[in-house]
Amino acid sequence: MTRRVGLLLFDEVEVLDACGPFEVFSVANRVVARSGAQPPFEVLLVSARPEAAEDDDAAPRVRARGGLRLGADVRVDDAPTCDVVLVPGGVVDVVAANTAVLAWLQRCRPGAEVVASVCTGAFVLAAAGLLDERPVTTHWEDLDDLRTAHPDLHVVGDVRYLDHGDLATSAGISAGLDLALHLVARLESPELATATARQMDYAWRDA
Repeated sequence: MTRRVGLLLFDEVEVLDACGPFEVFSVANRVVARSGAQPPFEVLLVSARPEAAEDDDAAPRVRARGGLRLGADVRVDDAPTCDVVLVPGGVVDVVAANTAVLAWLQRCRPGAEVVASVCTGAFVLAAAGLLDERPVTTHWEDLDDLRTAHPDLHVVGDVRYLDHGDLATSAGISAGLDLALHLVARLESPELATATARQMDYAWRDA
């Protein structure tokens, strides 16, 4: 089974929040390909821009934090539902108010195996009404802001990630690598996650 992973991209997305998990799923596919098996993941990059911008070419693009240009596969209005949905962090005020993004997340939620966030991506999931009474986390610098913006949430710190099965959140930036590797371990196998981390030369140990 190849799972479709929907990875949201938006202007001012944190580079490692998005590209770190992308690399994990991509490398996991490369590791599996050595045995001749089918890739376990198909990563679909979803642009939060619902319509083409004037400077877009054939592929919808966003400008990440620091100015890095990232190309997406599909605009959010045309994005399908996905088995795994991952919302990275960054400057999220605009994307958390993007009705097209929130509608796509809400469409994905019922059938997704897991909906996850990295860093301040938790604010986007909260805006979509996808977080509940279960504990959630975000970047240490944004814990109080998340509590203030969404007082009904049970926000906790001092964890790399929290996985409730169908819903997962992680702390900031590099913690997204840990969460993505954990998801590879859970959805595929611990052996694949370990081999992926080794291929990446990343010192990872599942929590």
